[in-house]
Amino acid sequence: MNLDPAELAAIRARKIKVLVFDVDGVLTDGQLFFIPGEDGKGLEVKGFSAHDGLGISLARLGGLRVGIITKRNSQTVAIRARDLKLEFVYQGQAHKMHAMNEIASKAGVSLEQVAYVGDDIIDLPVLRVCGLAIATANARPQVKDVAHYITANPGGFGAGRDAIDYILSAQGTLDRAIKDYLDEENAAAAASDVGQGNM
Repeated sequence: MNLDPAELAAIRARKIKVLVFDVDGVLTDGQLFFIPGEDGKGLEVKGFSAHDGLGISLARLGGLRVGIITKRNSQTVAIRARDLKLEFVYQGQAHKMHAMNEIASKAGVSLEQVAYVGDDIIDLPVLRVCGLAIATANARPQVKDVAHYITANPGGFGAGRDAIDYILSAQGTLDRAIKDYLDEENAAAAASDVGQGNM
């Protein structure tokens, strides 16, 4: 029996236990803003989508473990990762497979059980070996060529949420995760994505 690519991607999505995102161009729109300081150094500022943040809460409620791997080092990313209670946070990763292998080992899963969301060629080594390769709508052509699924929205504008909704839908847990998130008695949902920024 020959399955079409969409069916094969859904089969892959059902096996996912860990979801990992690139940051720039995936959880942000890829623009980098620098505010100069008196010491000659700059503060890097990025914009994140609230839809993605809520989606990461849904992902956890749906049973996924979530993390990021990024080449840059950024205090802004550290703050956002803390607010979202990300389990795996790897910054300064020029070769992302090192971090990906460590995440899989810590989580006790195979790479087949890991989904990765990327947008540029630095993500190719991971996308080529993970169980579910996801490209954002704004991804470079080389990334889209290896992706099993391409998000409807670009990075920084809901691409992360698209990836989460896709996986949870394939696993049949999206509706339950939404119900749990909206349950006033659910302590885990109440504590999720309570952003403090730099307060």
